[in-house]
Amino acid sequence: MDKIEHIGIAVKNLEESNILFEKLLGRPYYKMEEVLSEGVRTSFFKSGPNKVELLEATNADSPIAKFLEKKGEGIHHIAFAVEDIESEIARLQNEGFTVLNEVPKKGADNKLVAFLHPKGTNGVLVELCQEIKEM
Repeated sequence: MDKIEHIGIAVKNLEESNILFEKLLGRPYYKMEEVLSEGVRTSFFKSGPNKVELLEATNADSPIAKFLEKKGEGIHHIAFAVEDIESEIARLQNEGFTVLNEVPKKGADNKLVAFLHPKGTNGVLVELCQEIKEM
């Protein structure tokens, strides 16, 4: 894993949270998008070399809606940048980690993503992110 790519924070209301984080970080979000397959709307903020992703559920069945219902607003996941997500998935499986999606899927911010089950990572949902190379 190369670096922390971003920290994901589950929020109930993206517009209100965007205002809050704009005040907190002293700058507006730079990107907002919806990931239909995950039932989520996201916005991204930069703070120096770091990124924060805010996540709002768009339907009651989405993973974010379930997280909010169970735990409330707060840190949802930590994402790590990787160069080769498929080899990283294989490496982590060989180390005994449970990968929630063995085939990477398209996520927000032009990334291929895969998640590790939090039961094997001290309760932290870990996301692997690989930049999708433009052709």
